[in-house]
Amino acid sequence: MMRTTLLLPIILVCCILLAAGLPQTDDLAITEAQLGKKLFFDPILSGDKKVSCASCHKPEYGFADNIPFSFGVDSTPTTRNTPTVKNVLARSRFFWDGRATTLEEQALKPIENPDEMNLPIHIALRRLNENTRYRRAFKKIYGKEADSTNLAHAIAAFERTMESNFTAWDRYALGDSTALSASAIRGRELFLNKANCFECHFGPDFTFDEMINIGIYDGVKYRDKGLGAITGNTEDDGKFKVPGLRNIVKTAPYMHNGMFATLREVIEYYNNPDSFISHPINVDPRLKKPLHLTEQEKRDLEAFLIALSD
Repeated sequence: MMRTTLLLPIILVCCILLAAGLPQTDDLAITEAQLGKKLFFDPILSGDKKVSCASCHKPEYGFADNIPFSFGVDSTPTTRNTPTVKNVLARSRFFWDGRATTLEEQALKPIENPDEMNLPIHIALRRLNENTRYRRAFKKIYGKEADSTNLAHAIAAFERTMESNFTAWDRYALGDSTALSASAIRGRELFLNKANCFECHFGPDFTFDEMINIGIYDGVKYRDKGLGAITGNTEDDGKFKVPGLRNIVKTAPYMHNGMFATLREVIEYYNNPDSFISHPINVDPRLKKPLHLTEQEKRDLEAFLIALSD
């Protein structure tokens, strides 16, 4: 009884120290990727401290968004549909217009973008270094306080962990003949041949980061120049990055402007582009002819695309 009585003050003091926030085991500083994950979900990196990376790149929607245009600081709508940040480990271009060539470069641009997080990097760094836990985490991992380089490295490290490799298609490719339905198997054949998808969507992630004009640019109703706005070359007007197709079923709506709400609408567009846009400019030659898919073929192609999601 006396021993228990003596222990009580000691336990009470420990509880007070914990409540006071004195240095304890730091859950932010275990790995670089875990620090990046914390930053990805923390609104500290936005001007009003209300918007995080995850506000637009939502886990439940494949780290994309479920609306054509997301909302940044002060409910400002973005100018393009939010792309997924899953399966980006092997990518060489980022953003719809391809303006970033590394994940580290990509990681910082939304923070400063006035339509997104609207926070100058130097202010973001000051906030992190004034935060006891973040300052301790950065020093533990990088040996110094947060700077633009290690901030980008942390977020990129987290994004590199989000790879999917257990889709129905992956299991089928590894020898599980039951993983794909008969419809999806027919859809794969269409994907490779008649539907011509494989011309642009190939490789493990079903993209090789090409910049292509698929016909959603007419200079009038659809005026986003994409790559052309970056290069100033009119031949690049209307070119956008070919997205990967992994987890495509989770990342609707589709295209850089979110104009298609479903995969079926995307298939209908490629089946007959002229029925959507009358006078597109600079269309890639591979996409000028209708596919003439039957109703069953459309269903089969959709079944295969669904099988690319885990």
